Amino acid sequence: MDYCLNGSCIVLKRFVVLVLCLLAVLTSCGQAGNQGELKKVGLLITDSVNDQAWGTKGYKGLLKIQSRFNVDVYYKEGMNSKSVVERAVKEYSQKGVNLIYGHGHEYDEYFSELSPKYPDIHFITFNGDAKNKNVTSLILDSYASGFFAGMVAGHMTKSNRIGIIPAYEWQPEVKGFYEGVKYQNKNAQLNIQYVNDFDDKEKALQIANDMIANQYDILYPAGDSFSVPVIERVKEMGLYAIGYVSDQSDLGNKTVLTSTIQEVDKLYENTAEKFNLGQLESGNITYDFQSDIISIGTFSPIIEQDFIDEINQSIQKYKETGELPNE
Repeated sequence: MDYCLNGSCIVLKRFVVLVLCLLAVLTSCGQAGNQGELKKVGLLITDSVNDQAWGTKGYKGLLKIQSRFNVDVYYKEGMNSKSVVERAVKEYSQKGVNLIYGHGHEYDEYFSELSPKYPDIHFITFNGDAKNKNVTSLILDSYASGFFAGMVAGHMTKSNRIGIIPAYEWQPEVKGFYEGVKYQNKNAQLNIQYVNDFDDKEKALQIANDMIANQYDILYPAGDSFSVPVIERVKEMGLYAIGYVSDQSDLGNKTVLTSTIQEVDKLYENTAEKFNLGQLESGNITYDFQSDIISIGTFSPIIEQDFIDEINQSIQKYKETGELPNE
């Protein structure tokens, strides 16, 4: 019902319509949201976004998505059990999130059970086996990066003792590192001790201290949260390390010989783009050197240039042919 005073109803109505139109234009200009399928994005992390390795990479990827697609993003730390993950997914669903990243292989099991309950959400996890239609598992095949880093370690060791401190036995970069060391230096003695947790810094440091005491002069701490503290300990002792996930040369380029890198932040942006376009496949998708997601980090200036050139040539050959130096 229209209420008019002094016969001005038509003029007033036109004025109101004009004001509403202007407000609509201004609102759309100031809040231009994404026009594709991507609405809101959630991230679940087992430990912290401040670990300077795996967790930090995931957080950077989330920020890239926010910047590029102008959508709301959310993250939760300490998501390390089924019950907390269930609550987080329910909360994200209520917020209108339609793309959730579980930042680690742990979420493969959780998402396998939860995804049928949330058909309007697409779930992404890592190094798992996705079987449901709204789940994608990103397989990071880092065997080759481990192999090339192992070659570096085998070349640079002085004591012929190299220690590997992985989180789990299944990590492909660990097997690759072992094979790379053996290819480069048949006299090298390797010691592998598993932490059985990506975030147990105390146990990883204890293993590192034992290895250092037994004259292991190069350590490869392949774990999300413990790579940095182990490298810092190695640096204190004047020894060498191989970085993990990020280019960790900034911790000391005369300590960190190179790093096995996983460009997870780039992968976040890539998968979000595909989802936005309706092109993200369910199931398992594998990434290696050829995708520029897996790579080797900065080489230490203490490594001879001739050897660096040799490694770079081997990497280029692998990209082109898929063949490693021992094949």
